[in-house]
Amino acid sequence: MAYELHYWPTIQGRGEFVRLALEAAGAPYIDVARGAEAAGQGLPAMLRLMKDRTQPHPPFAPPFLKDGAVLVGQTAAILHYLGPTLKLVPRNAQLQVWTQQIQLTIADMVTEAHDTHHPIDTGLYYEDQQPEALRRAQAFCRARLPKFLQWFEQIIVRNPAGPRHLVGGKLSYADLSLFQLVEGLRYAFPKAAAGALAKTPGVVQLHDRVTALPKVAAYLRSERRIPFNEQGIFRCYPALDLA
Repeated sequence: MAYELHYWPTIQGRGEFVRLALEAAGAPYIDVARGAEAAGQGLPAMLRLMKDRTQPHPPFAPPFLKDGAVLVGQTAAILHYLGPTLKLVPRNAQLQVWTQQIQLTIADMVTEAHDTHHPIDTGLYYEDQQPEALRRAQAFCRARLPKFLQWFEQIIVRNPAGPRHLVGGKLSYADLSLFQLVEGLRYAFPKAAAGALAKTPGVVQLHDRVTALPKVAAYLRSERRIPFNEQGIFRCYPALDLA
């Protein structure tokens, strides 16, 4: 049975971290909101499930994953659920917790990147909060972005199994998510990201190894990979790219 991934159909966003795990593992899945309404899919199908009052565990917001009777929301929780089945997390319980800790830290950085262009209210346009966005972006580009990347660099270097992965000696969902984070930062903050990544060669090398994985490379070339755009989490506003 194919997994059902529910996420907005026109952006990568937080759903992309789940897509990458499914694609890298070669797992069958349906990207429901991108499907045809005539086939019972599309955005209305996702919204119906979100509003289903009979659902005892309703998701707060996309992304969420349906696996038979199981419904899981929140990117990190979805990846934690999928990890053992997709073999994208070590069997060791302690390392599973460590992988989830890394994923949650990636989620923190994703939120901070998003908040550079929406620092006051997600209901307002970027143009309505540009002075505040500039102040937020200054702090993010000059302090937070390098601080996060240096932490990821440290754990790659300190990995007892070697510096090819974040956790253990095999690919994990954390590796895939760090790849996506680097992709997003390079799109949204090309100058600031270049400066910070120049000081974190282990992060860059891990990113490049993920890029070269056959299933990931095929996905990146396919139409299933939605291009970055200015409706997603990572948005390219040159005024906010402060090296």
